[in-house]
Amino acid sequence: MSKSVFVTRPIPEAGLSVLREHGYNVDVNASDAIPSRDETISLLQKKPYDGVITLLTDSIGVDVFTAAPSVKIYANYASGFDNIDLIEAKKRGIIVTNAPAPRSAEAVAEHTIALMLALAGRIVEADQSVRRGEYHGWSPMNFIGTDILGKTFGLVGAGRIGARVVHYARALGMNIIYTDITKNEQLEKETGAVYYQTIDALLPKADVVSLHVPLLPTTRHLINGEHLRRMKPTAFLINTARGPVVEEAALEHALKNNIIAAAALDVFEFEPRVSLGLRSLNNVILTPHIASASIETRDEMAVITAQNIIDFFEGRRPHYVVN
Repeated sequence: MSKSVFVTRPIPEAGLSVLREHGYNVDVNASDAIPSRDETISLLQKKPYDGVITLLTDSIGVDVFTAAPSVKIYANYASGFDNIDLIEAKKRGIIVTNAPAPRSAEAVAEHTIALMLALAGRIVEADQSVRRGEYHGWSPMNFIGTDILGKTFGLVGAGRIGARVVHYARALGMNIIYTDITKNEQLEKETGAVYYQTIDALLPKADVVSLHVPLLPTTRHLINGEHLRRMKPTAFLINTARGPVVEEAALEHALKNNIIAAAALDVFEFEPRVSLGLRSLNNVILTPHIASASIETRDEMAVITAQNIIDFFEGRRPHYVVN
């Protein structure tokens, strides 16, 4: 008897076709709107599903597990997995996997660098000004930005994605400093990166601070009011990691009061809600959690997610088990 898999929202066909080719019945929620927990439960109760493909926006915990007792694997279509109660899943013998596609590091790294360059060149501000009809000819003082060459790039989190970001920053002629719980000697060898044991020591030295840490109890509000005050008043902050790593109220205050120069966020503390205060500021760029949104990356994520399910039901341990 073929297995049935439910997908909480549409994902690329590249992964769904792999499941179907292996004989799985695949049902996809046709709506691209984020389902509430009650809606998720209702959808999962329509038939006895064997596996579920979830997204970071799906909150999966005790009530969902209880409502869908036939489900043996939740395959998260994401690198992160903080949306799923891993402890409860393990208690119930449910496997949870993620999809850290190798290409995602490149996509997120490219987006991070794009945000940095857009801040430095004031690209978004200038574009909006032109669209408002405010361009009346060249001016020597119009939207003066800052050069990146020779500036110091401060990396917070030197894992797979952070390391790729550093390679791009180094190619742009930046000096690299970084902090993490352990040293990355290969990164130091390849880029000349200098290790700082604490974020407190790194922040005053960096012209650009880029965050690439997972969301953990120890990283929630890693960037808070105190840390923002440690940064240079000319510094940029970039977050393509997880929204709650930055205390948004403190960031809004820092941007309004010139404590730091500018910021770029692809993720938000209360996602998908973005504070009106941030949205009203000219010195912040806001993108809707799209750092990994390249065709190549999203297709690869879908295939990895599908393969996790196939491996599990064919008696192999999925490569990307997280619990």
